[in-house]
Amino acid sequence: MLAAQAVAQNKTMDKAKTSMKMEQAPGISKAVAVLNPASGSNVRGVVTFTKDGNMVKVVADIEGLTPGNHGFHIHEFGDCSAKDGSSAGGHFNPAGAPHGAPTDKQRHTGDLGNLVAGQDGKVHVEFSDPMLKLDGAGAIIGRGVIVHANPDDLKTQPTGNAGGRQACAVIGVAKP
Repeated sequence: MLAAQAVAQNKTMDKAKTSMKMEQAPGISKAVAVLNPASGSNVRGVVTFTKDGNMVKVVADIEGLTPGNHGFHIHEFGDCSAKDGSSAGGHFNPAGAPHGAPTDKQRHTGDLGNLVAGQDGKVHVEFSDPMLKLDGAGAIIGRGVIVHANPDDLKTQPTGNAGGRQACAVIGVAKP
């Protein structure tokens, strides 16, 4: 009797495992980060990340900036609990590369360069990045996005001398 119950229970568990495998998504195709003010700024916006072949397309709409260039990075932690955004840690850099420009072959994965805000304090930017990944090893899901007060000089180690953190967001899985 016990052996028959054990066999029946194993069959039920096997069906449940098969059902769970069928329901899992084949991969993440889109992510979103909703930027909220940090350090007393008024900077807010939305950044989307969409898988585009071997690249990830980044689209950012941000407002409340001072006119000019602002460093734009993915940081190692998806933690925006500190009022100054410092809880997001440093730039996301799983390969241990030096800081650099988005066009450099060796750079932090999180080095996205500069945003250029207009006189109205707004910026809309779209670009594709070959280093970003939405799933697997080195994925950006659960990491932080930071908009800085100053331009990223694209060379000073390890931060690009981009200044304080004006906005912070956590990258989450978006509805496709």
